[in-house]
Amino acid sequence: MKKSFVIRIDDETYKLLEKWAQDEFRSVNGQMEYLIHAALQKSGRMKSKKKSPTIEDKKE
Repeated sequence: MKKSFVIRIDDETYKLLEKWAQDEFRSVNGQMEYLIHAALQKSGRMKSKKKSPTIEDKKE
């Protein structure tokens, strides 16, 4: 389940975020979710999803 909340952000920051989202073919909301998720993983507060084994992994 996803939660909704309000965020206040200045116009310049929003415009930069909007451009970044467009560059990566995401909505502004999707870009914010992506950035928050990535920051949580990088900080160690959220474990990375386990990736599927690749062919190279199976060779070892």
